[in-house]
Amino acid sequence: THIRRVTLSLCVCVLWSTRVLLYFLCSFYYAINGFYLYIVLARPEVKTRTSWNAPIVWELMVHPDLYDRRHQEAKTTVALTVFAVGRYLDAYLNTFLTSAEKHFMVGLPVTFYVFTDQPEKVPNITLAPLRHLKVIKVERYSRWQDISMMRMKTISEILRHNFNYVFCLDVDQEFKGRFGSEALGESVAVLHVYYYKLPKTQFTYDRNPKSKAYMTEGDYYYHAAVFGGSCDKVKALADYCYLSTMEDKLINVEALWHDESHLNKYFWLNKPSRILSSEYCFDPRINDMTESINGWQDTHPHSH
Repeated sequence: THIRRVTLSLCVCVLWSTRVLLYFLCSFYYAINGFYLYIVLARPEVKTRTSWNAPIVWELMVHPDLYDRRHQEAKTTVALTVFAVGRYLDAYLNTFLTSAEKHFMVGLPVTFYVFTDQPEKVPNITLAPLRHLKVIKVERYSRWQDISMMRMKTISEILRHNFNYVFCLDVDQEFKGRFGSEALGESVAVLHVYYYKLPKTQFTYDRNPKSKAYMTEGDYYYHAAVFGGSCDKVKALADYCYLSTMEDKLINVEALWHDESHLNKYFWLNKPSRILSSEYCFDPRINDMTESINGWQDTHPHSH
């Protein structure tokens, strides 16, 4: 019995020492690469790297304090753009802005850009120091499809090199948890929650050869409700989507999922340097997310 107790104690000590050693090794690895060494153990059910070695960011796999410290020391600045036109302003904007102020890039200088046809109706929310709200009036279109496509032109026109990073989000979303600096990168896409578990044969790429968005294959299916990156990369994406849309219009073609189809084509040709998991844009009706960071609001008018 004594020998068994001694053996058990030794085993416990070895296991504890191994965990401590692993922690320090992971911390060192993380400081260099941005991810814990034990990500496969933490979330074995998900993919964490692409074939071109870009990270796929999942909740619980990063150390937020280290990311925040790095960006605070670098004095990183971020812009967040959102379009709230017509009924979308009344239905969604207040929740979007108040939840963004609570969860989006907390601790960093952020400027919220609201594009709307009704500037006088934009809610006046309380912002923390170094966080600002700018309202820009835009034309109202009759169809949401036209609004979503034309936003690319507007985003490209207003982008300046005043910010290190820019994120563009749909207004019919609510931040539920931290959407922090771990999401920042040169070119950032998000996995569409409806498709990330499906085989590629079921991805709804545009299959019309006449469209500039036409695709026969791809890496992932990305959601146009969230994308971002450096000013140069976001401008390049926005220009590509807008010009492709205009070329389609000249021959009376409309891509299957509008700007999202063109966005998927762009990311197929120009691989994103960072991919966010579906936790960063989830549907609350789907209950298989470990953590919910940013989700559609209760009524999502154009899901697919």
